[in-house]
Amino acid sequence: MSSTSQKHRDFVGEPMGDKPVTALAGIGSTLGGRLSEKGYDKAYVVLGQYLLLKKDGDMFRDWLNETCNANSKQTLECYDCLAQWCEAFL
Repeated sequence: MSSTSQKHRDFVGEPMGDKPVTALAGIGSTLGGRLSEKGYDKAYVVLGQYLLLKKDGDMFRDWLNETCNANSKQTLECYDCLAQWCEAFL
């Protein structure tokens, strides 16, 4: 479990509720601001996009890069976070 951040473990460990987009692993204030400007202000809205892309890691990571200019580390952290959350709660 040491390979994931505390932020990741906190997110995956409980229901999503109304958490801000910055609660997602890999998404800090800069990327969160860019996502919010495009209407992705809540973690559940990004989850919706992940589900629309049929949980496809490559497609989701490409979307995240194109949407907010996230780098490969950030996109992978966010993808892993959502994938593990879905395993736990869906």
